[in-house]
Amino acid sequence: MPLLHLSLPPHRLLVAGRGGLYFPPVPRHTCLSVRAAAGDAAVSVAAGAYDLPFPPERASHHRELAAAAAAVERACRLCVDVKRSLFSGGKSILEKNDQTPVTIADFEVQALVSLELQRLFPSIPLVAEEDSASLRSSNTDDNSSDVLVESIFSGVADKVSNSSSLLTQDDVLRAIDRGGKDAVSFDSNPATYWVLDPIDGTKGFLRGDDALYVVGLALVVNGKVTIGVMGCPNWTNDTIHNEKDGSAAACNDRGILMVSHLGCGTWSRRLSSEIGQSTTAQDIWKRCFVDTCSVVHIARYCIPNSQTWDMIPLSVLFNSTTGESDPRNENEILLLSVFCGSLCKYLTVASGRASVFVLRARPTTQIKEAGGQISDWSGKPLDLAADLTSRRIIYPSGGVLVTNGALHDKLVEMISANYK
Repeated sequence: MPLLHLSLPPHRLLVAGRGGLYFPPVPRHTCLSVRAAAGDAAVSVAAGAYDLPFPPERASHHRELAAAAAAVERACRLCVDVKRSLFSGGKSILEKNDQTPVTIADFEVQALVSLELQRLFPSIPLVAEEDSASLRSSNTDDNSSDVLVESIFSGVADKVSNSSSLLTQDDVLRAIDRGGKDAVSFDSNPATYWVLDPIDGTKGFLRGDDALYVVGLALVVNGKVTIGVMGCPNWTNDTIHNEKDGSAAACNDRGILMVSHLGCGTWSRRLSSEIGQSTTAQDIWKRCFVDTCSVVHIARYCIPNSQTWDMIPLSVLFNSTTGESDPRNENEILLLSVFCGSLCKYLTVASGRASVFVLRARPTTQIKEAGGQISDWSGKPLDLAADLTSRRIIYPSGGVLVTNGALHDKLVEMISANYK
Protein backbone atom coordinates (compact mmCIF):
# COMPACT_ATOMS: atom_id res chain seq x y z
CA MET A 1 0.00 0.00 0.00
CA PRO A 2 2.20 2.86 0.40
CA LEU A 3 3.84 6.19 -0.32
CA LEU A 4 2.19 9.39 -0.06
CA HIS A 5 2.27 12.35 -2.41
CA LEU A 6 0.24 15.35 -1.38
CA SER A 7 -0.01 17.10 -4.76
CA LEU A 8 2.43 19.73 -3.59
CA PRO A 9 4.87 21.62 -5.84
CA PRO A 10 7.81 19.50 -7.07
CA HIS A 11 10.09 20.57 -4.19
CA ARG A 12 7.76 19.25 -1.49
CA LEU A 13 7.20 15.58 -0.85
CA LEU A 14 6.15 13.22 1.92
CA VAL A 15 5.70 9.50 1.89
CA ALA A 16 3.70 7.11 4.02
CA GLY A 17 2.25 3.68 3.57
CA ARG A 18 3.28 0.13 2.57
CA GLY A 19 6.38 -0.58 0.53
CA GLY A 20 6.23 2.72 -1.18
CA LEU A 21 3.60 4.81 -2.78
CA TYR A 22 0.13 3.40 -3.16
CA PHE A 23 -3.08 3.96 -1.37
CA PRO A 24 -5.95 1.56 -1.82
CA PRO A 25 -9.19 2.90 -3.06
CA VAL A 26 -12.28 4.10 -1.57
CA PRO A 27 -14.65 2.24 0.73
CA ARG A 28 -18.23 2.85 -0.27
CA HIS A 29 -19.80 3.48 3.09
CA THR A 30 -17.81 6.45 4.36
CA CYS A 31 -18.48 9.54 2.29
CA LEU A 32 -18.91 11.58 5.44
CA SER A 33 -17.53 14.55 7.22
CA VAL A 34 -14.29 13.70 9.01
CA ARG A 35 -14.99 16.30 11.65
CA ALA A 36 -18.22 14.60 12.68
CA ALA A 37 -16.45 11.30 13.16
CA ALA A 38 -15.18 11.86 16.70
CA GLY A 39 -15.84 13.59 19.95
CA ASP A 40 -14.44 17.11 19.84
CA ALA A 41 -12.96 16.85 23.32
CA ALA A 42 -10.91 13.72 22.59
CA VAL A 43 -9.61 15.10 19.33
CA SER A 44 -8.78 18.43 20.94
CA VAL A 45 -6.66 16.61 23.52
CA ALA A 46 -4.72 14.90 20.72
CA ALA A 47 -4.26 18.20 18.92
CA GLY A 48 -3.13 19.95 22.07
CA ALA A 49 -0.48 17.32 22.73
CA TYR A 50 0.91 17.82 19.24
CA ASP A 51 1.54 21.45 18.37
CA LEU A 52 1.74 21.18 14.63
CA PRO A 53 3.90 23.65 12.68
CA PHE A 54 0.86 25.35 11.11
CA PRO A 55 -2.36 26.67 12.69
CA PRO A 56 -5.76 24.94 12.45
CA GLU A 57 -7.22 27.66 10.27
CA ARG A 58 -4.76 26.75 7.52
CA ALA A 59 -5.42 23.01 7.68
CA SER A 60 -8.91 21.56 7.24
CA HIS A 61 -7.78 18.25 8.81
CA HIS A 62 -5.51 19.70 11.49
CA ARG A 63 -7.08 17.57 14.27
CA GLU A 64 -6.83 14.38 12.23
CA LEU A 65 -3.14 15.06 11.56
CA ALA A 66 -2.48 15.76 15.25
CA ALA A 67 -4.15 12.49 16.22
CA ALA A 68 -2.27 10.58 13.50
CA ALA A 69 1.05 12.04 14.64
CA ALA A 70 0.30 11.04 18.23
CA ALA A 71 -0.59 7.49 17.18
CA VAL A 72 2.51 7.05 15.02
CA GLU A 73 4.80 8.37 17.73
CA ARG A 74 3.33 5.90 20.23
CA ALA A 75 3.79 3.15 17.64
CA CYS A 76 7.45 4.07 17.21
CA ARG A 77 8.04 3.80 20.95
CA LEU A 78 6.35 0.42 20.85
CA CYS A 79 8.68 -0.69 18.04
CA VAL A 80 11.74 0.31 20.05
CA ASP A 81 10.54 -1.77 23.00
CA VAL A 82 9.68 -4.79 20.86
CA LYS A 83 12.97 -4.71 19.00
CA ARG A 84 14.92 -4.60 22.24
CA SER A 85 13.26 -7.80 23.43
CA LEU A 86 12.51 -9.47 20.10
CA PHE A 87 15.21 -12.11 20.30
CA SER A 88 15.15 -12.64 24.05
CA GLY A 89 13.14 -15.83 23.66
CA GLY A 90 9.86 -17.27 22.48
CA LYS A 91 8.35 -17.33 19.02
CA SER A 92 8.14 -13.78 17.74
CA ILE A 93 8.29 -14.20 13.97
CA LEU A 94 5.62 -15.56 11.64
CA GLU A 95 5.64 -16.11 7.89
CA LYS A 96 2.91 -14.58 5.77
CA ASN A 97 1.50 -16.26 2.67
CA ASP A 98 3.64 -13.99 0.49
CA GLN A 99 6.72 -15.22 2.40
CA THR A 100 7.48 -11.83 3.98
CA PRO A 101 8.30 -11.83 7.69
CA VAL A 102 5.82 -10.56 10.23
CA THR A 103 6.78 -9.84 13.82
CA ILE A 104 4.66 -9.20 16.85
CA ALA A 105 5.54 -5.54 16.30
CA ASP A 106 3.55 -5.48 13.03
CA PHE A 107 0.47 -6.73 14.85
CA GLU A 108 1.03 -4.50 17.87
CA VAL A 109 1.45 -1.37 15.76
CA GLN A 110 -1.64 -2.13 13.70
CA ALA A 111 -3.70 -2.81 16.84
CA LEU A 112 -2.41 0.28 18.64
CA VAL A 113 -2.99 2.68 15.73
CA SER A 114 -6.38 1.10 15.01
CA LEU A 115 -7.48 1.56 18.62
CA GLU A 116 -6.26 5.16 18.76
CA LEU A 117 -7.97 6.16 15.52
CA GLN A 118 -11.17 4.25 16.21
CA ARG A 119 -11.52 6.00 19.57
CA LEU A 120 -11.20 9.44 17.97
CA PHE A 121 -12.69 8.83 14.53
CA PRO A 122 -14.89 5.72 14.81
CA SER A 123 -16.63 6.14 11.44
CA ILE A 124 -13.46 6.32 9.34
CA PRO A 125 -12.33 2.85 8.18
CA LEU A 126 -8.74 1.65 8.20
CA VAL A 127 -6.89 -0.12 5.37
CA ALA A 128 -3.79 -1.88 6.71
CA GLU A 129 -1.54 -4.89 6.27
CA GLU A 130 -2.40 -7.62 8.72
CA ASP A 131 -5.32 -9.61 10.08
CA SER A 132 -5.50 -11.92 13.07
CA ALA A 133 -6.10 -15.12 11.05
CA SER A 134 -2.39 -15.82 10.63
CA LEU A 135 -1.84 -14.97 14.27
CA ARG A 136 -4.53 -17.28 15.54
CA SER A 137 -3.38 -20.17 13.34
CA SER A 138 0.35 -19.80 13.91
CA ASN A 139 0.59 -23.15 15.66
CA THR A 140 -2.37 -24.54 17.55
CA ASP A 141 -0.45 -27.65 18.60
CA ASP A 142 1.97 -26.03 21.01
CA ASN A 143 -0.12 -23.09 22.28
CA SER A 144 2.25 -20.64 20.63
CA SER A 145 -0.73 -18.71 19.29
CA ASP A 146 -1.88 -17.99 22.84
CA VAL A 147 1.62 -16.85 23.75
CA LEU A 148 1.77 -14.49 20.78
CA VAL A 149 -1.67 -13.05 21.45
CA GLU A 150 -0.79 -12.46 25.09
CA SER A 151 2.50 -10.80 24.09
CA ILE A 152 0.75 -8.53 21.58
CA PHE A 153 -1.97 -7.65 24.08
CA SER A 154 0.58 -6.72 26.74
CA GLY A 155 2.52 -4.48 24.37
CA VAL A 156 -0.57 -2.67 23.15
CA ALA A 157 -2.14 -2.28 26.60
CA ASP A 158 1.06 -0.62 27.80
CA LYS A 159 1.01 2.01 25.04
CA VAL A 160 -2.66 2.72 24.31
CA SER A 161 -3.62 6.21 25.48
CA ASN A 162 -7.16 5.44 26.66
CA SER A 163 -6.06 3.49 29.72
CA SER A 164 -9.22 4.29 31.65
CA SER A 165 -11.24 1.66 29.79
CA LEU A 166 -10.69 -2.04 30.26
CA LEU A 167 -8.92 -3.50 27.23
CA THR A 168 -9.26 -7.21 26.43
CA GLN A 169 -7.41 -9.56 24.10
CA ASP A 170 -10.52 -9.72 21.91
CA ASP A 171 -10.46 -5.92 21.63
CA VAL A 172 -6.89 -6.09 20.36
CA LEU A 173 -7.65 -8.84 17.84
CA ARG A 174 -10.68 -6.92 16.58
CA ALA A 175 -8.54 -3.81 16.25
CA ILE A 176 -6.10 -5.75 14.06
CA ASP A 177 -8.92 -7.13 11.92
CA ARG A 178 -10.39 -3.67 11.48
CA GLY A 179 -7.55 -3.03 9.03
CA GLY A 180 -7.64 -6.45 7.33
CA LYS A 181 -8.29 -6.99 3.64
CA ASP A 182 -11.87 -8.16 4.20
CA ALA A 183 -12.85 -5.41 6.63
CA VAL A 184 -13.97 -2.84 4.06
CA SER A 185 -15.81 -3.15 0.74
CA PHE A 186 -14.90 -0.93 -2.20
CA ASP A 187 -16.56 0.76 -5.12
CA SER A 188 -15.89 3.82 -7.24
CA ASN A 189 -17.51 6.39 -4.93
CA PRO A 190 -15.27 8.92 -3.16
CA ALA A 191 -14.79 8.39 0.56
CA THR A 192 -12.62 9.01 3.59
CA TYR A 193 -10.30 6.32 5.01
CA TRP A 194 -7.00 5.77 6.80
CA VAL A 195 -4.12 3.82 5.25
CA LEU A 196 -1.48 2.22 7.49
CA ASP A 197 1.73 0.31 6.94
CA PRO A 198 2.55 -0.96 10.47
CA ILE A 199 6.24 -1.53 9.73
CA ASP A 200 7.74 -0.96 6.31
CA GLY A 201 11.16 -2.58 6.30
CA THR A 202 10.35 -5.61 8.48
CA LYS A 203 13.41 -7.48 7.23
CA GLY A 204 15.58 -4.61 8.42
CA PHE A 205 13.69 -4.52 11.70
CA LEU A 206 14.53 -8.20 12.18
CA ARG A 207 18.25 -7.70 11.60
CA GLY A 208 18.72 -6.45 15.14
CA ASP A 209 20.98 -3.55 14.10
CA ASP A 210 20.33 0.00 12.99
CA ALA A 211 18.64 -0.78 9.68
CA LEU A 212 15.90 1.73 9.01
CA TYR A 213 12.19 0.96 9.19
CA VAL A 214 9.10 3.16 9.10
CA VAL A 215 5.60 3.36 10.55
CA GLY A 216 3.49 5.05 7.87
CA LEU A 217 -0.05 6.45 8.17
CA ALA A 218 -2.15 8.60 5.82
CA LEU A 219 -5.71 9.86 5.45
CA VAL A 220 -7.42 9.79 2.06
CA VAL A 221 -10.38 12.14 1.63
CA ASN A 222 -12.58 11.96 -1.48
CA GLY A 223 -9.89 10.17 -3.44
CA LYS A 224 -7.01 12.47 -2.44
CA VAL A 225 -4.24 11.83 0.05
CA THR A 226 -4.79 14.72 2.43
CA ILE A 227 -2.50 14.10 5.42
CA GLY A 228 0.40 11.77 6.07
CA VAL A 229 2.73 10.80 8.92
CA MET A 230 5.91 8.76 8.93
CA GLY A 231 7.91 7.73 11.99
CA CYS A 232 11.41 6.28 11.71
CA PRO A 233 12.96 5.41 15.12
CA ASN A 234 16.50 4.79 13.81
CA TRP A 235 16.81 7.86 11.59
CA THR A 236 19.86 10.04 12.29
CA ASN A 237 21.22 13.27 10.89
CA ASP A 238 23.86 11.29 9.02
CA THR A 239 23.01 9.45 5.83
CA ILE A 240 25.04 6.47 7.02
CA HIS A 241 25.40 6.05 10.76
CA ASN A 242 27.99 3.84 12.37
CA GLU A 243 26.66 3.49 15.90
CA LYS A 244 25.67 -0.12 16.59
CA ASP A 245 23.90 0.26 19.89
CA GLY A 246 20.32 -0.95 19.64
CA SER A 247 19.36 0.00 23.19
CA ALA A 248 16.42 2.19 24.05
CA ALA A 249 18.80 4.87 25.31
CA ALA A 250 20.52 5.05 21.95
CA CYS A 251 17.16 5.16 20.14
CA ASN A 252 16.08 8.07 22.32
CA ASP A 253 18.82 10.19 20.71
CA ARG A 254 17.63 9.53 17.21
CA GLY A 255 14.44 9.09 15.26
CA ILE A 256 12.31 11.32 13.09
CA LEU A 257 8.62 12.13 12.81
CA MET A 258 7.57 13.56 9.44
CA VAL A 259 4.12 15.04 8.82
CA SER A 260 2.36 16.64 5.89
CA HIS A 261 -0.99 18.25 5.19
CA LEU A 262 -2.31 19.14 1.76
CA GLY A 263 -1.40 22.74 1.09
CA CYS A 264 0.71 23.13 4.24
CA GLY A 265 3.95 21.48 3.18
CA THR A 266 6.02 18.74 4.79
CA TRP A 267 7.68 19.07 8.19
CA SER A 268 9.83 16.95 10.49
CA ARG A 269 11.07 16.86 14.06
CA ARG A 270 12.84 14.42 16.36
CA LEU A 271 10.84 11.69 18.01
CA SER A 272 10.24 12.37 21.67
CA SER A 273 12.26 10.15 23.99
CA GLU A 274 9.14 9.30 25.97
CA ILE A 275 5.48 9.04 25.01
CA GLY A 276 3.62 12.22 25.81
CA GLN A 277 6.80 14.22 26.45
CA SER A 278 6.55 17.85 25.47
CA THR A 279 8.70 19.02 22.59
CA THR A 280 11.90 20.90 23.40
CA ALA A 281 14.08 23.34 21.50
CA GLN A 282 15.83 20.36 19.91
CA ASP A 283 12.52 18.95 18.73
CA ILE A 284 11.13 21.95 16.86
CA TRP A 285 9.54 21.37 13.50
CA LYS A 286 11.67 21.92 10.43
CA ARG A 287 10.38 22.40 6.89
CA CYS A 288 11.36 19.60 4.49
CA PHE A 289 12.39 20.16 0.88
CA VAL A 290 13.63 17.76 -1.75
CA ASP A 291 16.92 18.62 -3.40
CA THR A 292 17.06 20.79 -6.51
CA CYS A 293 19.50 18.69 -8.54
CA SER A 294 18.62 18.71 -12.25
CA VAL A 295 21.73 16.97 -13.63
CA VAL A 296 21.28 13.22 -14.01
CA HIS A 297 24.85 12.08 -13.31
CA ILE A 298 25.24 14.39 -10.28
CA ALA A 299 22.04 13.18 -8.59
CA ARG A 300 22.04 10.69 -5.69
CA TYR A 301 20.13 7.45 -6.28
CA CYS A 302 18.44 4.72 -4.22
CA ILE A 303 17.30 1.29 -5.36
CA PRO A 304 15.69 -1.58 -3.40
CA ASN A 305 18.07 -3.65 -1.29
CA SER A 306 16.88 -6.75 -3.13
CA GLN A 307 17.96 -5.37 -6.52
CA THR A 308 21.26 -4.49 -8.14
CA TRP A 309 22.20 -1.58 -10.37
CA ASP A 310 22.48 -3.78 -13.47
CA MET A 311 18.75 -4.55 -13.14
CA ILE A 312 17.95 -0.86 -13.76
CA PRO A 313 17.93 0.41 -17.39
CA LEU A 314 20.06 3.39 -16.42
CA SER A 315 22.95 0.94 -15.96
CA VAL A 316 23.29 0.90 -19.75
CA LEU A 317 24.31 4.55 -19.59
CA PHE A 318 25.95 4.89 -16.18
CA ASN A 319 28.17 2.87 -13.89
CA SER A 320 27.52 3.18 -10.17
CA THR A 321 29.63 3.82 -7.11
CA THR A 322 28.81 3.84 -3.41
CA GLY A 323 31.79 6.02 -2.50
CA GLU A 324 30.38 9.44 -1.71
CA SER A 325 33.80 11.07 -1.55
CA ASP A 326 35.13 9.43 -4.72
CA PRO A 327 35.47 11.66 -7.80
CA ARG A 328 32.92 10.81 -10.51
CA ASN A 329 32.75 11.49 -14.20
CA GLU A 330 29.70 11.92 -16.44
CA ASN A 331 29.38 8.16 -16.88
CA GLU A 332 29.15 7.33 -13.17
CA ILE A 333 26.44 8.00 -10.58
CA LEU A 334 26.31 7.79 -6.79
CA LEU A 335 24.22 4.93 -5.42
CA LEU A 336 23.41 5.41 -1.74
CA SER A 337 23.94 2.25 0.28
CA VAL A 338 21.38 2.14 3.09
CA PHE A 339 19.63 -1.03 4.26
CA CYS A 340 15.99 -0.14 4.76
CA GLY A 341 12.47 -0.58 3.43
CA SER A 342 11.07 1.29 0.47
CA LEU A 343 9.33 3.91 2.58
CA CYS A 344 12.65 4.99 4.06
CA LYS A 345 13.96 5.49 0.56
CA TYR A 346 10.99 7.71 -0.16
CA LEU A 347 11.84 9.51 3.07
CA THR A 348 15.39 10.06 1.80
CA VAL A 349 13.94 11.77 -1.28
CA ALA A 350 11.47 13.80 0.81
CA SER A 351 14.25 14.98 3.12
CA GLY A 352 16.62 15.86 0.28
CA ARG A 353 19.21 13.17 1.03
CA ALA A 354 18.54 11.40 -2.26
CA SER A 355 17.30 12.72 -5.58
CA VAL A 356 15.86 9.55 -7.08
CA PHE A 357 14.42 6.19 -6.04
CA VAL A 358 13.96 3.67 -8.85
CA LEU A 359 12.48 0.19 -8.50
CA ARG A 360 12.16 -2.61 -11.05
CA ALA A 361 8.95 -4.64 -11.03
CA ARG A 362 9.48 -8.37 -11.27
CA PRO A 363 6.99 -10.27 -13.46
CA THR A 364 5.85 -12.39 -10.50
CA THR A 365 5.83 -9.58 -7.95
CA GLN A 366 2.85 -7.47 -7.03
CA ILE A 367 4.11 -3.98 -6.39
CA LYS A 368 2.33 -1.97 -3.72
CA GLU A 369 3.42 1.58 -4.49
CA ALA A 370 2.15 5.11 -5.35
CA GLY A 371 2.65 8.82 -4.87
CA GLY A 372 5.45 11.34 -4.94
CA GLN A 373 6.70 12.66 -8.28
CA ILE A 374 6.03 9.23 -9.67
CA SER A 375 5.26 7.24 -12.78
CA ASP A 376 5.96 3.83 -14.22
CA TRP A 377 9.03 3.44 -16.39
CA SER A 378 7.12 4.51 -19.52
CA GLY A 379 6.15 7.78 -17.86
CA LYS A 380 2.48 6.87 -17.46
CA PRO A 381 0.61 7.45 -14.19
CA LEU A 382 0.16 4.38 -12.01
CA ASP A 383 -3.21 2.71 -12.48
CA LEU A 384 -4.63 2.59 -8.97
CA ALA A 385 -7.69 0.66 -10.15
CA ALA A 386 -5.74 -2.18 -11.75
CA ASP A 387 -6.63 -4.50 -8.89
CA LEU A 388 -10.40 -4.69 -9.37
CA THR A 389 -10.99 -6.79 -6.25
CA SER A 390 -9.24 -4.97 -3.45
CA ARG A 391 -7.44 -2.09 -5.16
CA ARG A 392 -4.37 -2.69 -3.01
CA ILE A 393 -2.00 -3.67 -5.83
CA ILE A 394 -0.69 -1.93 -8.93
CA TYR A 395 1.15 -3.35 -11.93
CA PRO A 396 3.53 -0.67 -13.23
CA SER A 397 5.10 -1.02 -16.67
CA GLY A 398 8.72 -1.91 -15.97
CA GLY A 399 8.87 -0.44 -12.52
CA VAL A 400 8.35 2.66 -10.38
CA LEU A 401 10.26 5.93 -10.61
CA VAL A 402 10.23 8.53 -7.80
CA THR A 403 12.22 11.73 -8.17
CA ASN A 404 12.64 15.25 -6.87
CA GLY A 405 10.61 16.50 -9.85
CA ALA A 406 13.41 18.29 -11.67
CA LEU A 407 14.90 15.01 -12.95
CA HIS A 408 11.71 13.13 -13.71
CA ASP A 409 11.20 13.76 -17.43
CA LYS A 410 14.89 13.26 -18.22
CA LEU A 411 15.01 9.92 -16.40
CA VAL A 412 11.75 8.65 -17.93
CA GLU A 413 13.22 9.34 -21.37
CA MET A 414 16.49 7.52 -20.56
CA ILE A 415 14.79 4.56 -18.90
CA SER A 416 12.20 4.15 -21.67
CA ALA A 417 14.92 4.18 -24.32
CA ASN A 418 16.94 1.45 -22.57
CA TYR A 419 14.23 -0.78 -21.08
CA LYS A 420 13.52 -4.00 -22.99
